[in-house]
Amino acid sequence: MTAFATTFAIMLLVTLMMSIGYLFRRKSIAGSCGGLGGVGIDKVCDCPEPCDKRKAKMAREAEQARRQRFLEERIL
Repeated sequence: MTAFATTFAIMLLVTLMMSIGYLFRRKSIAGSCGGLGGVGIDKVCDCPEPCDKRKAKMAREAEQARRQRFLEERIL
């Protein structure tokens, strides 16, 4: 039981220190491995063919970008 209480206290202390560090720096916790780019994955969805949901999202984003460009470049 003492080992459990000691381990729990140490984990609680580490979590508390990380949260205090986050509050002061407002920087998210990051690993040292470089994320997915470190293992050769350029994007989260590394499928050769995007699914229908992803295709719809990409189409919406392209349409929004086109509309934004139109609004920025219009004369009147």
